[in-house]
Amino acid sequence: MKNIGFIGLGIMGKPMVRNLLKAGFAVTAFDVATDAVQAMAAEGAKAASSAKEAATGADMVITMVPSGPIVRTILSGADGVFAGAAKGTIIADMSSVTPVESKEFAAMAAEHGCSFLDAPVSGGEPGAVDGSLAIMVGGDAAVLQEARPVFAAMGKTITLVGPNGSGSVTKLANQVIVNLNIAAVSEALILATKAGADPKKVYEAIRGGLAGSTVLDAKAPMMYSRNFKPGGPIAINLKDITNVMDTAKGMELPLILTGVLQQIMHSLKATGHLMDDHSGIVQFYENISGVVVKSNEV
Repeated sequence: MKNIGFIGLGIMGKPMVRNLLKAGFAVTAFDVATDAVQAMAAEGAKAASSAKEAATGADMVITMVPSGPIVRTILSGADGVFAGAAKGTIIADMSSVTPVESKEFAAMAAEHGCSFLDAPVSGGEPGAVDGSLAIMVGGDAAVLQEARPVFAAMGKTITLVGPNGSGSVTKLANQVIVNLNIAAVSEALILATKAGADPKKVYEAIRGGLAGSTVLDAKAPMMYSRNFKPGGPIAINLKDITNVMDTAKGMELPLILTGVLQQIMHSLKATGHLMDDHSGIVQFYENISGVVVKSNEV
């Protein structure tokens, strides 16, 4: 497997393409933003003018875009992936979509004689940049075996969870844990700041104990230094949490804390914080408490 079509050159897509190029794969890249395509072409990728062109001659096509409806549009139509992909091509959707959508895309791929893997990722922009993404896969084990060298260029852990849809539901579970953890860190630092403690010192004191986590280490410093430049914007995480709640509703499953989190994110959207990093969840608590989480040492 050598030729890769890559569609979606956003915050995550660009560094993922760079790592594929670094690993020696020939990448044909497409995005609706032509400047992003040209930027990747300048770094060694072949520029494509459509999803069809990106898929033509590819052994594997990767989609990394914001939502399920966008994936559906990319796959189908006269200029879509299936119009250019040969039979036997592996289609890997690394976007965050619902398990229902992933199963739909797998069925579409099968109709065109292609294999499909839902393979969403965790690790955000830092993981995409250094190639340490966690890749959670739904699909056939034999297909994953073929695709594994491609995934290995972008990720540190590659786990087959189960059949199509399993990767996507795992990503939804991941997003529940990550975003509720951020909300918990926000509440804790609001409490500490209100009581007069420096949030940086509080973070340093607790990070080595049971409260320590990857999320705490990544997001607490962003909060107390007031850096909300998006690695994982609230917009994308709100979409994921909405997918969680829609999926849970379809199963008649109550998710109490996640439902509250969704409303917090809607509030942040209404107050102009949609494109902030999800560490910006702390701003919801600041707005209702009159406390600003900021270290005196920053």
